[in-house]
Amino acid sequence: MEENVYEVYEDEIRSLEEEIQMLTEKYEDRQQESAFYSDEEILASIKSFQREFQGESKERESSSDLKAQLESLETDLSFLMKFTGVWFTRHSKKTVEKTGSRTIQKHRLEGNCHSLPFQVEFQLLEIKNKESVSAVITDLNIIMESREYSGVSKFVSSIEEHGNLLQFFRSLSSYAQWCEHRRCTFLHFK
Repeated sequence: MEENVYEVYEDEIRSLEEEIQMLTEKYEDRQQESAFYSDEEILASIKSFQREFQGESKERESSSDLKAQLESLETDLSFLMKFTGVWFTRHSKKTVEKTGSRTIQKHRLEGNCHSLPFQVEFQLLEIKNKESVSAVITDLNIIMESREYSGVSKFVSSIEEHGNLLQFFRSLSSYAQWCEHRRCTFLHFK
């Protein structure tokens, strides 16, 4: 009888080890996929999109074209949220200062990354030159209720100090995935 109990536990342990291996491989695959794009490539794509959008906004478009574009953007946003695990639940934007070549906007984002809630507040300083638009994030403030995860506060402080919002979302996504894996693993032992 006692040997049966040990066999059941050993089978469960093997099953968990296989699941951990599978999840680790899945995570490494995703990390490799996201590593294909450098920060410069992402910024170049964003700038290209901004130029394309500015050119299109000058032309008058019919409402059906606008609806099609909106649906396309919603589809893209949905894909990105599923891919990264970052779900935005609220966004507010307020223009603080606007001059001829300089605009300062205050943004506030709220959302969840897997099971971790977050709030991000920052100011976006846009400076328009004749040929380009440059944007800088200032006054970055990240709020995370991390009672269970004490290591997050040091990470958040470092990100706020450097003002690197892209790194925050990349790291948060990875951290939240591993927290989710950890939670699922511990559920097996309950």
